Amino acid sequence: MKKLFFLFISLIGFSQQHPKVDFISSKASLEINPVKQNVWGSIEYDFIVNEILDTIRIDAKKMTFTDVKINGKSVAYKVSDKELLLYEGYNLGEQKLSFKYEAFPVQAMYFVQKNHFEDVQIWTQGQGKYTSHWYPSFDDMNEKVVFNLEITFYKDYTVLANGNLVNKQEKDDNISWTYQMHKPMSSYLLMLAIGKFEKQSFTSKSGIPNDLYYHYTDKDKFEPTYRYSKEIFDFLESEIDVAYPWKIYRQVPVWDFMYGGMENTTSTIFAQDYVVDEIGYNDRNYVNVNAHELAHQWFGDLITAKSGEHYWLQEGFATFYALLAEQHLFGDDYYYWKLYQNAQKIEQAALSDDIPILNAKASSLSYYQKGAWALHILREGVGEEKFRLAVKNYLQKHAFANVNTEDLFREIRAVSDYDLEKFSKNWLETHVFQKEEVYHSLKKNAFIKQYIQLQEKPLDPVKDKKKIFKLLKSNAYYPIKELLLYQIADLEFEKRKEFLIAALNTQNVKVRQAVASTLSDVPESFREQYETLLSDASYITREIALFNLFQNFENHRERYVKLSKNWVGFEGNNLEVLHHTLTFIASDSQKQQVDSYLTLLNLSGTNYDATTRQNALEKLIGLQLNTVDIFKSLGYGTSHFRWRFAQFCREQIKKLIENDKYREEFEKQVLPQLPFKEKTIVERILAK
Repeated sequence: MKKLFFLFISLIGFSQQHPKVDFISSKASLEINPVKQNVWGSIEYDFIVNEILDTIRIDAKKMTFTDVKINGKSVAYKVSDKELLLYEGYNLGEQKLSFKYEAFPVQAMYFVQKNHFEDVQIWTQGQGKYTSHWYPSFDDMNEKVVFNLEITFYKDYTVLANGNLVNKQEKDDNISWTYQMHKPMSSYLLMLAIGKFEKQSFTSKSGIPNDLYYHYTDKDKFEPTYRYSKEIFDFLESEIDVAYPWKIYRQVPVWDFMYGGMENTTSTIFAQDYVVDEIGYNDRNYVNVNAHELAHQWFGDLITAKSGEHYWLQEGFATFYALLAEQHLFGDDYYYWKLYQNAQKIEQAALSDDIPILNAKASSLSYYQKGAWALHILREGVGEEKFRLAVKNYLQKHAFANVNTEDLFREIRAVSDYDLEKFSKNWLETHVFQKEEVYHSLKKNAFIKQYIQLQEKPLDPVKDKKKIFKLLKSNAYYPIKELLLYQIADLEFEKRKEFLIAALNTQNVKVRQAVASTLSDVPESFREQYETLLSDASYITREIALFNLFQNFENHRERYVKLSKNWVGFEGNNLEVLHHTLTFIASDSQKQQVDSYLTLLNLSGTNYDATTRQNALEKLIGLQLNTVDIFKSLGYGTSHFRWRFAQFCREQIKKLIENDKYREEFEKQVLPQLPFKEKTIVERILAK
């Protein structure tokens, strides 16, 4: 792609950076170059000075500025690595600021390309204080602005931004897109997503348009990816009992997004990993993330925490309301099972994590899962109707503003005499796990009560054989049956064979997956029954079963390889990667081995997403091939913005260079072929 990409943005703000200054409006014209990966722009801000102050600050990370003017006159200014500092030229009343700038963002704006720029995605992630890496703005979450964006971009691409699309006009080889926000939001929620997207839409019960985007090649995956979207939207609006606060809602998946999703105001970005087909839906679907990010449109976007200490008011609420949405969709047993699983994680973490929720340094587990648990306990204690009323009042009173925990408590006190002091001490001000209170609540659900009883007193496979069979054949929720299988996993095969057959006969994907997981040494007498797992509607089950069967039955390897020839699996190509790995192992043909190696090497390259690359590299390293080309793929991965993948590549290099031969190959053959950024990282690894 040879052309520059032009982005025209205008912003209108009525936030208050400082009591002495109000920024009112801004117009910006930006150019984004996906090859240079830089941003250039000219911006005008309208602001009001209520009282003269020494310095006006605009957050801007490592940017260069020129032509800085206030009220049309050039002024002196300073630029640090973090800010644009203005200290002259402004008076009381309405003022106008204009400037030009350039940025090479190392965070917050990401450029992903496939097939040598034939297909490009550009997207932003401003969570925290990152938007100012690409757009001069305000890192403080208490600073809220109304953004209106006019964007001109190459016509083969779709451009998404916050707010309503109010105009779309073709201009030669480009299209001008105009987006308009009507209410204020924090700068970290500013978003752009550019790609070859298509969409389908629905209108909520309340009349809000919902646009659901996908890469044009993923049309067949649309329904399972966005399943229950309308039900989730309608439920949350009803449950929260406050109208959706914006005029539109859209969602778009992007390549290599580093989180599950991000709740940019009106426009959620989520990971391509959640784009699934009918089979993938059973293993890893978007439902929870879908509900979580939508809930944030109220909790986080409409009202925003004043500081990190109160971050649970965003993540705890979004996690809790996502669970309520899933309870609505899938029932009480599902809801309590998720609460139970989260309780297990919280209890374990409390053994080493001594930071409470009301602390800016609290863990994600505390903010999200423990925050949700706190709200579950609070809702039980206050009562559902009073809780709903208090939350409604809390949202309406602080709409488009910032909040702390006391703001929530004030509304709880107005409708209930619930002991908030005790609640806060037990759930927000200590890291101690409230085991007694948690399990008292969980055992209100009959399924969880039975599950806990089976955990504490496992059934005897001999004495309780009939009871086990009865449970396996019953309508008991699937975790009960999973638990039974895991509890007998250490028995010799013949003593559990009948139980395994009964489990397979349930036809439940999760229960059958437990059979695959708990039986790695498959006897010949059970091979045919176990082979039925290869046809299950689960890519995880197929992967486990294929590997175990390949390991156990050498004389059937050729058949297993042939059977899995066209398998792909998830977005991370888990089954395709496994197939080529097994083909390499099983083949006596050098040509076929070379073909399999080259296919895996290709999958480890930069034309694929980070998950696919890591899957392929893990298998290549597991085969102990250790070629310079594999080392080069690891080198390219060291700079990836998906930090887990980058960390994986760096750790693998550290292990490899413990061998002097491989160290020399990295120094003499790999380093000269790496780009500057990756070369610098690998040099640092070699120097340690």
